[in-house]
Amino acid sequence: MGSWCLPMLAALGVLLAVSGWEVTNSKAPCPHCHVYADCHNTTHCICKPGFQPASGPGPFIWPQEACKDIDECQTQQARCRKKSYCKNKIGSYLCSCVVAVPWLNWVASIIDIEHPQCYNELSPGHTEGETVPQQEDQGTETGGTATPQVNIWRAMDKNGNRKDFAKNVTQMLRRVEFFIWNQSSDFPTKGEYPELDIVYETKRCDQKTVLVAGNNTMDIDCASTLTGSGREGGGKVALITYQTLGNFLNESFFHHRKGMRGVRLNSQVVTGTLGSEGKIHLSDPALLTFQHTQHGTLRRKCLCVSWEGSKEGGSWSTEGCSPVRSNDSYTTCKCYHLSSFAVLMALAPKADFALSVITCVGLSVSLLCLLLAALTFVLCRPIHNTGTTLHLQLSVCLFLAHLLFLTGINRTEPETLCAIIAGVLHYLYLASFMWMLLEGLHLFLTVRNLKVANYTTTGRFKKRFMYPLGYGIPAGIVAVSAAVGPKNYGTFTHCWLNLDKGFIWSFIGPVAVIILINSVFFCQILWILRSKIASLNKEVSTLQDTRLMTLKAISQLFILGCSWSLGFFMVEEVGEVVGSVMAYLFTITNVLQGVWLFVVHCLLNRQVRMEYRKWFSGMRKGAEAESTEMSHSTTHTKI
Repeated sequence: MGSWCLPMLAALGVLLAVSGWEVTNSKAPCPHCHVYADCHNTTHCICKPGFQPASGPGPFIWPQEACKDIDECQTQQARCRKKSYCKNKIGSYLCSCVVAVPWLNWVASIIDIEHPQCYNELSPGHTEGETVPQQEDQGTETGGTATPQVNIWRAMDKNGNRKDFAKNVTQMLRRVEFFIWNQSSDFPTKGEYPELDIVYETKRCDQKTVLVAGNNTMDIDCASTLTGSGREGGGKVALITYQTLGNFLNESFFHHRKGMRGVRLNSQVVTGTLGSEGKIHLSDPALLTFQHTQHGTLRRKCLCVSWEGSKEGGSWSTEGCSPVRSNDSYTTCKCYHLSSFAVLMALAPKADFALSVITCVGLSVSLLCLLLAALTFVLCRPIHNTGTTLHLQLSVCLFLAHLLFLTGINRTEPETLCAIIAGVLHYLYLASFMWMLLEGLHLFLTVRNLKVANYTTTGRFKKRFMYPLGYGIPAGIVAVSAAVGPKNYGTFTHCWLNLDKGFIWSFIGPVAVIILINSVFFCQILWILRSKIASLNKEVSTLQDTRLMTLKAISQLFILGCSWSLGFFMVEEVGEVVGSVMAYLFTITNVLQGVWLFVVHCLLNRQVRMEYRKWFSGMRKGAEAESTEMSHSTTHTKI
């Protein structure tokens, strides 16, 4: 006994010494511990629960030593049930599963759905508030168990990027559709699943059927639809409304905006299905009526969209669906396939009724004047020359451009037709400006010949430059623009160029250059005429001719430059009042362009007026001769 008593006494002495040292140094400062470690008795550091020293298992660590997370899922320390997904967390773990709807258990691998029934028992590594939530007292209508404590869609949105979220949603929509289809009977069924935040209705599909899910409805003629799609009658049809999915699967997944502004998802997401086969194409369209989730005071256009899954994730598409009618509360869509649908709303400023009336009336009058001018330039042979040819080409281009603008600018459906209209308008207005430029150049050369007796320049002008410049350059600009950005032709409100991403400069750029060049021509023309008038004798006829040319020069600047330049000031930066004034000035001066061209080049031209007199005289004589002949014929008959 004495042999082991001495070592025991020595060990006891060491322990007493250590204890005394700890008591003596209890007021010493705590050493610097790792972020995942706690100071113990101000003498050493201990890793927090769920962590262990980087050097290996053990409670104590040296100051400055790191603590690393323990992966309970890998080390088999987690106590999750067999069908639960174990997910390691920093300093802890959780067991994720879907209790109420077992077929949705795969979702628990993507998002965290924690529930007490996911665990075998409370793990010692978990602290209250970190892991298992308390059991709910209320059950769901479908399963009688507690609902998950998270919104599935929100959790899916947080756990990945937009591409991954879109892929997961596409898969989720198909599985929900499959589940509802298999769960429901052939008889009318209404139900909801709070776990997915959905409501649904199923019915027998053998006649014209109306389904209601939430505040949304679907009207489908099952008899013709099933026959046209090659499916047997007597099937089922279902409508599913996702009450919160639209908050996450929103307008950011709509990429084909084409100049739209203020785009918002304005309905809940719904799924219509005739089976578990994904998208079903219909012979007769189904009518889906959506209740709006938001209301606006501005003019709006509603777009009917369907969800298109893809390798890149998925997006909203307008293909196969179009709006039938819409008011402040509801929108009805006509769709030739069944999948998942929603309504997008794009806001735009309210149309100015007075401005619309001025545009329609002014363009109508301008079209009449341009037609009369073109007929005059063709039929009036005494005035045929280079200038008349220029006037004719300008009149034809403006006539076609204004006519297409008046009849097609608002034909936004179908999109292909709208894009074609926008492209043709782009070409016609560019061609009009090119002929305006040639008009200015020809007028400059004509006025210069008043000072220098050289008439061969204007003669060569027609042969060398007129048609290639007038029609070739606009065709080249439009061809390049269409090749670079074909999707920029046509917007959701008008069949014109997209105002976004600078594409409008394919029109504004050439127009600005032409206006600048015509302004230079105008200054040169005024300078030449000023010197010419000063050197003229006071001969009335010559003075009148020069004054008429001066008037034409001023009119050329006003029509070809000044009026169109007002369009550069129709931007938001100038303010609402100034922008509105500019819009009225721009519209009034431009819609009357045809009227001005007819007045200046036809009514104010002496040769044209003489031809008009000849035509009217001939028509009057012809009418008198016809009347006389009819009178003689009547007299002869009586005799």
